[in-house]
Amino acid sequence: MLKNQAHVEKKKKRTLSLKQHIKQIIIILSVFVFIALCIKACNILYKSLFNSRSATKIVQSKKPARTTKFSGTKFSGTKFSESVIKKILAGKNFLNSEKKNFNIIFQNESFQVNTSLDIELQHFLVNKINNLQKLGRGKPQQIAMVVMKPDSGQILALTGFDSLNPGTNPCFNNKFPAASIFKIITASAAVEELGFTQYTPVYFNGGKYTLYKRQLENIKNKYTCKLSFANAFAESINPVFGKIGKNRLKNKILKNYGDKFGFNKKIDSQLMFEPSKLTITDDPYEWAEIGCGFINTTTISPIFAAIISSTIANDGKRVSPIIIDKIVDSKNNLIYDKKNLVQKETISKDSALIIQALMQKTIETGTARKAFRGRKQDKILSKLIIGGKTGSIYNKKHTIKYDWFTGFVKQIDNTTPENKGPLALSIIVGHGKYIGTRASYYGKMIIKEYYKNI
Repeated sequence: MLKNQAHVEKKKKRTLSLKQHIKQIIIILSVFVFIALCIKACNILYKSLFNSRSATKIVQSKKPARTTKFSGTKFSGTKFSESVIKKILAGKNFLNSEKKNFNIIFQNESFQVNTSLDIELQHFLVNKINNLQKLGRGKPQQIAMVVMKPDSGQILALTGFDSLNPGTNPCFNNKFPAASIFKIITASAAVEELGFTQYTPVYFNGGKYTLYKRQLENIKNKYTCKLSFANAFAESINPVFGKIGKNRLKNKILKNYGDKFGFNKKIDSQLMFEPSKLTITDDPYEWAEIGCGFINTTTISPIFAAIISSTIANDGKRVSPIIIDKIVDSKNNLIYDKKNLVQKETISKDSALIIQALMQKTIETGTARKAFRGRKQDKILSKLIIGGKTGSIYNKKHTIKYDWFTGFVKQIDNTTPENKGPLALSIIVGHGKYIGTRASYYGKMIIKEYYKNI
């Protein structure tokens, strides 16, 4: 009996001791948990305060993004020099610009820069470009569209994109093959140096768009095709212009007229773009390739193609492109007015009129006729004189087909109040695997939009 009681007492003591140990462990764990929670709360509070201060500093350090500051160039106090203008434009990319005017800060003074952009036309083309980039099949790899006034050089629109070189301005890219656009230069040389007119008969054998060495021989047989120089230009017949380049003009005259139009030269302009390239060796077959544009080494930019068409439309005088019309200070005082750069005679007026006729023939019966089909019945196009030149060529890897249209437009009746004056434009489309909308159709679209209210 006594043994049982002693055993029960001993058991009770063990249980009581175990409970006390458990209670101590729970208390210790509770203390650790409390300490951990306190540490975590302190960290959260510290981070919150630190981030708040950092954010405040970032916000306070931000400066207005839409106003450009310039320094280090002298300002006369009343007028901006051309060097200041070029410095302003060096930091501006007008590609797909949504605004006509912008502000700058120069030597602690505020100025408003007014551009020549036709903002309604620019917005229209930017919308087209944005829709193009959403396409799947038929989306171009590259596209650039330049619109300018041929008599003043004022740029009205600069739009495009380049999927192969993102972040670049395709309108100023001087590495596009000129293709048949160079036929304008060859034709100009033939008119001035050889006395060609639109009615001069020319001959060729074989295919229209090939250029074999046998096609460059001066032979006439029952297979020989005879046509006028105007039709050869309009249909962009390679053997005709290849023969003219190789057998008549040769390297010296081709180079001379390339120089006249501005190849290999830095063109005096507000805008900065690299020269278009023309390289001529002593190889006679290469003269033929250059003469008809059947070569990849002759390269031009879309803005230069617009200059070529402007020269023809401006009766043979080349003007340089400009994009700043005027600059005024905060008191609306005129600080800069657009500079009418010297017009350089490239070819004579009579020669230019002949080339204008050749380019009109391209629209009427030549390679651009499909795009402009029905123009005589169109309420807008029927009021216009339109000239153009198309061109197409693959890159060396045969992965991109370059498709050109450059041309000019004049109103038949330029005495009406709605007269908008002449227009020059150039479009290049770099087609990928699938051929989408061709450049000449974009040309028609631009013309109809610009002249829609005449």
